[in-house]
Amino acid sequence: MTTTEQLYQHYLQHPVISTDTRKIAAGSLFFALKGDKFDANTFAQQAIEEGAAFAIIDNPAYQVNEQCLLVADVLTALQDLARHHRRQLTIPVVGLTGTNGKTTTKELINAVLSQHFTTLATQGNLNNHIGVPLTILNINASHQVAVIEMGANHIKEIELLCSISQPTHGMITNVGKAHLEGFGSIEGVKIGKGELYDFLSQNGVAFINSNNPILMTMQAARKFAVPPVFYGDAIDDLVSGEITENAPLLSLQWTNNSTGESHNVKTQLTGVYNLDNILAAISIGIYFKLTPAEINAGIEGYQPKNNRSQIVQTVTNTLICDYYNANPSSMAVAIENIGKITASRKVLILGDMFELGEESVEEHKAIIEKALATEVDERIFIGKDFAKAIETISHRPSTTVYTTAEDAIAGLKADPIKDSTILIKGSRGMALERLVELL
Repeated sequence: MTTTEQLYQHYLQHPVISTDTRKIAAGSLFFALKGDKFDANTFAQQAIEEGAAFAIIDNPAYQVNEQCLLVADVLTALQDLARHHRRQLTIPVVGLTGTNGKTTTKELINAVLSQHFTTLATQGNLNNHIGVPLTILNINASHQVAVIEMGANHIKEIELLCSISQPTHGMITNVGKAHLEGFGSIEGVKIGKGELYDFLSQNGVAFINSNNPILMTMQAARKFAVPPVFYGDAIDDLVSGEITENAPLLSLQWTNNSTGESHNVKTQLTGVYNLDNILAAISIGIYFKLTPAEINAGIEGYQPKNNRSQIVQTVTNTLICDYYNANPSSMAVAIENIGKITASRKVLILGDMFELGEESVEEHKAIIEKALATEVDERIFIGKDFAKAIETISHRPSTTVYTTAEDAIAGLKADPIKDSTILIKGSRGMALERLVELL
């Protein structure tokens, strides 16, 4: 069996990891990970033929030559290799998790810190038990700081990811209703996300939103070896701020409370809920001693993508494309935000939220009620869960319901929406991007 130390010596010579034979990098290490429908051990020889230096496998039947390195379990070997590499590094590692906003916050932190440091940040949504090790193994001698996003859908997952990435600094953006099938309840979510505080409490620096009562309760239940850094509204927070414009892009004023200096910044973000994410990035910038000009340059320069609070201007409408994913918490704040936006005509297009288990009908009903209570001109609900939940509500003005996205497409073709600001939000599986070309 190949040991972690032996693997690491190969990694030092070949510091590129491949997991997909369709994208083999020359001279890389190919890890033959198992999927739901395939066993990548069967592709080991192909990977070597396509240029991989070594293939890491866990089935001796495929150990055809000395380039095939046998381990007990390929996934565990990948995680152990990343953990070993992390122990060799002395740079700060900022770890973050949360129900909502973690990707945007990660991108904002990266945008700020990269004004001063050579940074590496999680790419896309590589934030799970495979993505985090791959990210750690991308850190090289040129990097001065890393920003690692950690996602989870069950208890003990963040604990595992912390053991691999070993963050020196970090934050939980918030705790809300998501992945309830895996966590079991909102209390399960608190326990799961709180595993980051558990790790940081040993000797790390936690950045905490003082406006969030759940996070404040969670941090108060732990004894931190290093005092946490707070951001929010309190005068003794490191940084505080307020929105000065939401039309629909945000402008804000933020204050470094340690110096008393205030600064204004225009962003390319929409959504009042992003104020917390922006302040989180600013607080980390201040902590790492960036100048206000560097911090503002990072915030101003960040342009959202991947359909997260992304503004798209069409011929007749302004679209808020926020359909990368959805849960009751993120759906609620998105609806609240469009109610506050300055616009002549406003429309909600909301798609089903997934992974809510037994709570699904009640959670969809609560979102419908919130949408009905928000001042908008038109409300469109898409999906079988919304269709089922709305049957329990008798009074529903300016409301249209489609059971499928295909029905919604047909409806929008027959009755186009014009001259409106439109929020489009739903779970990834709803594929609501198909509606954009009709708007």
